[in-house]
Amino acid sequence: MLAKRIIPCLDIKDGRTVKGVNFENLRDAGDPVELAKLYAAEGADELVFLDITATHERRKTLAELVARIAANINIPFTVGGGISSVDDVQVLLKNGADKVSVNSAAVRNSQLINDIADKFGSQCLVLAIDAKDVAGQWKVFLNGGRLETELDLFVWAKEAEQRGAGEILFTSMNHDGTKNGFANEALARLSVTVNIPIIASGGAGAMPHFVDTFSQGKADAALAASIFHFKEIGIPELKGYLAKEGIVVRV
Repeated sequence: MLAKRIIPCLDIKDGRTVKGVNFENLRDAGDPVELAKLYAAEGADELVFLDITATHERRKTLAELVARIAANINIPFTVGGGISSVDDVQVLLKNGADKVSVNSAAVRNSQLINDIADKFGSQCLVLAIDAKDVAGQWKVFLNGGRLETELDLFVWAKEAEQRGAGEILFTSMNHDGTKNGFANEALARLSVTVNIPIIASGGAGAMPHFVDTFSQGKADAALAASIFHFKEIGIPELKGYLAKEGIVVRV
């Protein structure tokens, strides 16, 4: 059995790590380079860096900051935000990213998934989906959760897999920052919809939530931000707890 992954997420705005609730009311959470170094040292399996306002502000991800983070860590590193072309991906990979995450641009131009996968390989491409349960349907949102679409989460995830996405990073906007647990019903449904790894995001607040998302939600990895940034849960303690609960993790 493959080990389940624990992935801290650095949401970046104006060069700083930030965190909000339901994608709003952002507060400062520290220097991204120092946090990245800490998480790598503590045993995080991977790191995700999301420039959360790049698409909304129509600018590119901060390549220089990506290079500084990459120089200080030795674990796989995924970067997203403002990526809209193969050339954007090339720049980020040259600056030290191992994988890229695309979201809004892929919805607007689904051929982008094919193009990135064809040039760099599916293992390099994470499709990020921000979705919200709206009257019983999981709808996809764009531009950092600002723009609702009619696109269905499960239909879009399947299409992305067929086009060459290597992983799905699903953030439940209903659960984001609430610390009430992950969207495990939707995650479990997603796990039977696609055959690629799924990263659960949105709602982590206590160590049992991770057990639930790996067992009930069938997630392959769990991503969290504020509980790590504000020292509510330590990664070594979390992994020790998961191992005791029978979850296979790299300790």
